[in-house]
Amino acid sequence: MTIPLWVESLRKVCAQEVAGQQTAVERLILALACRGHVLLEGVPGLAKTRLASAFAKALGLSFQRISFTSDMLPGDILGGPVYHPGTGEFRLRKGPIFHQVILADEFNRAPPRTHSALLEAMQERQVTLGEETLPLGNPFLVIATQNPIETEGVYPLPEAELDRFLFRVVMDYPSRIEEVEILGAHGHIERSNDKVTQLDPSLWEGLPRLVDGIHASAAIQCYIVDLIRATREPGKVSNLKPYAGLIRLGASPRAGVMLLQGARAHALIRGSDHVLPSDVQAILGDVLGHRILLDWRAAERGLTVPGFLAGLAASISVA
Repeated sequence: MTIPLWVESLRKVCAQEVAGQQTAVERLILALACRGHVLLEGVPGLAKTRLASAFAKALGLSFQRISFTSDMLPGDILGGPVYHPGTGEFRLRKGPIFHQVILADEFNRAPPRTHSALLEAMQERQVTLGEETLPLGNPFLVIATQNPIETEGVYPLPEAELDRFLFRVVMDYPSRIEEVEILGAHGHIERSNDKVTQLDPSLWEGLPRLVDGIHASAAIQCYIVDLIRATREPGKVSNLKPYAGLIRLGASPRAGVMLLQGARAHALIRGSDHVLPSDVQAILGDVLGHRILLDWRAAERGLTVPGFLAGLAASISVA
């Protein structure tokens, strides 16, 4: 089975469990191919948890849901030494982080100390417990969810941690047709993630290597650099001049690397061996949307990050 056909099969499998949300499914596939992580944002009831579980089971990957709370400690995620009175020894207990797909549910409810425990895991794909450094699973994909509506008992995610997510995907309500489908299936047919069709695991195992082999020309690389630099110096771009002096934080070089890798993965799943500008533009908002911070004065003038990104895409072209 070719990669595009495999991707379409995975979309269909996930659609059996979750109506709609095809953009979110595609971003999960791209993140898996790029060894990245995904932040899913949306109001409760949009099947974020169900989607993550179905995605993992369709690929035959071990899955663990971690419900984040305000009293959670780093050891609750990572594990640590546990004393055994019978032997008088400490034995290492691995935490739930030692799975291939981690659903960090209500991620923004945990305090910053707990968030920091994930930085090494997400970036280095390893965990240090005492004097031991242990590798994590292969693949290792963190799917974090957060509710953008509630403000009580939540903590804003640190910029350093947001920058570790390849994509931030804003999940919206399903269409009318999709919502009718949801009601038709509920209480009528027993639907269980245990029945999710499992696809050939040999295909996802080779995805990162295939992504690295996708050609990105010098022109595409310069195009990405121009996009990234424009987020830091909007006053130099005609359509972005209203944002001059209002950017608190622009995109980092890491963002450029992730944009390039995401574009390579996007080219791969559409069956191409090289990156086009359309591949970069397709993922631009999901890669940069959580990496750009506007000054508080921007809201007074009706300026938003999505508006900034729309102007950015319209202003910068391939040389």
